[in-house]
Amino acid sequence: MGEHDLPENLYRAAEVRELDRTAIEALDIPGYVLMRRAGRAVFEWARERWPRAGRWLVVAGPGNNGGDGYVVARLAHQAGLDVRVVQAGDPQRLRGDAARARSDYLVLGGRETAWDGQRLPEVDLLVDALLGTGLERPLSGSFLALVRAINTHPAPVLAVDIPSGLHADTGAVLGDAVRAKGTLSFIGLKQGLFTGQAPDYTGPVRFDDLGVPPETYDAVAPGARLLRWRRCRGLAPRPRTAHKGHFGHVLVVGGDLGLAGAARLASEAALRTGAGLVSLATREAHAPAIAAARPEVMARGVERPEGLDALLERATVLAVGPGFGRGPWGRALFRRLLEVDLPMVLDADGLNLLAEAPRGRSDWVLTPHPGEAARLLDTTSEVVQQDRFAAAEELAQRYGGVVVLKGPGTVVAGDGTIPVVCAGGNPGMASGGMGDVLTGLVAGLLAQGMTPRAAAELAVCLHAEAGDRAAARGGERGLLASDLLARVRRLVNAHA
Repeated sequence: MGEHDLPENLYRAAEVRELDRTAIEALDIPGYVLMRRAGRAVFEWARERWPRAGRWLVVAGPGNNGGDGYVVARLAHQAGLDVRVVQAGDPQRLRGDAARARSDYLVLGGRETAWDGQRLPEVDLLVDALLGTGLERPLSGSFLALVRAINTHPAPVLAVDIPSGLHADTGAVLGDAVRAKGTLSFIGLKQGLFTGQAPDYTGPVRFDDLGVPPETYDAVAPGARLLRWRRCRGLAPRPRTAHKGHFGHVLVVGGDLGLAGAARLASEAALRTGAGLVSLATREAHAPAIAAARPEVMARGVERPEGLDALLERATVLAVGPGFGRGPWGRALFRRLLEVDLPMVLDADGLNLLAEAPRGRSDWVLTPHPGEAARLLDTTSEVVQQDRFAAAEELAQRYGGVVVLKGPGTVVAGDGTIPVVCAGGNPGMASGGMGDVLTGLVAGLLAQGMTPRAAAELAVCLHAEAGDRAAARGGERGLLASDLLARVRRLVNAHA
């Protein structure tokens, strides 16, 4: 199963162990059968991806992940390849299926050496079968040194189940981790492969269920879901008799002096997503220029909170925060907007003002980046990044509504359902204005009648897919937030 055919359900390491146990004990599939299937899947993908690699080195650890590696080595040996195994620990400590896999390799004349702390030999391909999913504390000693030796080796690395050193539940790096060019995950797809620091370490991710029957998954609930564009549920086709009043009226509030661009981007994104009307409340100095550049955005200069009243009477959804600032103007408008009973998307300095005076409500979508999330949780961005799933869920519990924790592997949580993580997007989207576009997308979908959770998920999908298509056409470096807008229009109509 390729990276474009990954399953939707994601699991924590403990849940995958339960899936293994169910397959072995309840469904009577021998553990060694599963290990042999795993090794064969790795071997076949390696041959497919690196067909000219004739010299292989399998780095095997002291557990079942190492057993998978011995199966890979046996198959490579039988195929006539130049292969050897470097054993990271004491091979006499191997037990059960892993010991059997080693024996089956050695009886055929397979070569095995203990790692001596020196440089790894020159080969064309490395197979990381060192540690697997059970790691809970930072690497140290010989294991840390071996991971660093792997990373300094020029050969590409294929990771068995997960790159060694990466936390299977969170995507955090535990001291250091193998930087793989591909990862093949088994039985249950690990949720940590798609967020945190994982995207820098996994390479393309593939999945193999090892042929276990569907009932294996019946009794084990997933920890998260994988969000991909082709699985996102879109908007219903519009009736031929539709008019603009059917598709909501977004009021964007933002754009303090010198920050008009953020508010304009959010407004245009809401329009491109299909909102019927979009108004923008901004500083009087900005309104004429925005109206001239984008007349479809009904820009209104608002200097005092009471200036919002007429706009609020017509609005159905609020988008608060783009270019908001934390000065007197933004603070005064923010206090007024918190009194309004309308669905709201809150971003940027709107979130920073919320962190100063926390409160909760059920009808908003919060879209923090890790720094804003840290302020909302009174912690550090490093702590947030160590477990993005936990941070997003804690934000939803503390503040209510739905939370979109932005970054590589954006996480959506709240509304009483398991979190989702987006596998799309690219480094080119690490540029100014991208978050403002996402705010407008969420608001535009809310205006068209979607629930906060559904709007957040679809907006994240739209945002990532538009960014990926823009990068595919012109490259990642130099990608602008406004480059996404035309693609958003095409994508949202493809889902209509």
